[in-house]
This record gives sequence, structure tokens and C-alpha cells, in this order.
Amino acid sequence: MQQDPAPLTGHLRVRAERGHTVLEFRGEIDIAAAAEILPHLDAVTGVPGARVVLDLRHIEFFDCSGLRLLARARTRVLDGDGLLHLVCTDPLTLRVLRVTGMARLLPPRPTLEAALEQTETASGTL
Repeated sequence: MQQDPAPLTGHLRVRAERGHTVLEFRGEIDIAAAAEILPHLDAVTGVPGARVVLDLRHIEFFDCSGLRLLARARTRVLDGDGLLHLVCTDPLTLRVLRVTGMARLLPPRPTLEAALEQTETASGTL
């Protein structure tokens, strides 16, 4: 049985899972949370060949600060020839992703398992 890792911040947990680094966002992702998350996000996404999953299943609120984190992660991972996957199930957050076009650039998967099984890039290289 895998234990939940201790949070790096009140809004982020990071763990390794099947060759990927999973960044699990938690709670309200607003400007204050984004400031806490950013250094950890940059550390993970700045590694050449990074394989990253952004997991939004445990968020309660997601604003434009969260969208900026997703866009930044995507750019940094693609610049390093890595892979980036997104997990999201919340209808409101999915709507925000669709309306802003982020869902086309970073297609959300319904489960962590689905994201980890994906072999081709989900980073929007259309």
C-alpha cells in the first residue's frame, strides 16, 4: 500500500509514480497557492526529458493563476523534450480548460492511471 507523501506546501504533493513525477495540486489554486507551488513546479519541469503528471483531482478552486502554472509547466517540459500529462475530473475546471483552449494544448485524462498509460505526448504537439 502506497502512503500519501507529505505535502511540500499546503497546496502541493509531489511523488514518483512509474517513471513520472506526479504533482498533485490540492485545495484552492489561486495567486497565493501559485506562488507556493511555482518553485517546486519549476524544479520538476526544468529537468531535460522530464515526465510529469499534473493531477488536479484534489482541487476545490482554480483560477487564472492555476492556468498560468499549467501553461508554464507545458512550455518548460516541451522545451526540455519531456512529456506532460494532465488529470482532471471536476466539471467546472474542465470547462475552464476548454473555454481557454488549454484542453487542446494539454488534454485532460480522467484518472492518474490513464495519464500514466499514455505513451504519446499529451503536451499539445498538434
